[in-house]
Amino acid sequence: MPPLPSPRLTNLGLFLLALVSMVFALFLQQHDHLEPCPLCIFQRVAVMAAGAVALVAALHNPAALGRRLYAVLTLLAVLGGIGVAGRQVWLQHLPADQIPECGPGLNYWLNTFPLTDVIQKVLRGSGECAIVDWTFLGFSLPEMTTALFSGMAVVVLWQLFRRS
Repeated sequence: MPPLPSPRLTNLGLFLLALVSMVFALFLQQHDHLEPCPLCIFQRVAVMAAGAVALVAALHNPAALGRRLYAVLTLLAVLGGIGVAGRQVWLQHLPADQIPECGPGLNYWLNTFPLTDVIQKVLRGSGECAIVDWTFLGFSLPEMTTALFSGMAVVVLWQLFRRS
């Protein structure tokens, strides 16, 4: 049986996974002109947060207690991402007559409302968040992002409970 990867290598892998997913998202935005909706932006924030924590954990390479603390922080970002991506998947599968109307853009909300109100409005979703404008093998970007976050959650949970 091959040896398990070290916690440092595992965190580096999580960081690289987050980096590749962000590069892919930015490629789709620039090359295919897919502008992210507010829920997509929140998913990107969750990917970046999880990747940043994993990078710091890889660079720090702490002992068992620190490794678990980094795993919890990464897990919080990943769970937030699962929640936001899951919300968008739900919106995308609503019948057409139940999709919320499109509202003003995120920039308008940020300039007009307090941040807590903006977060609540974004999480409610809007019509633009329900549009499926790109798929791969029949899966929309939020569905693939949910799978990404779920895979990351499994790795992070393994990091959290692995033996030293």
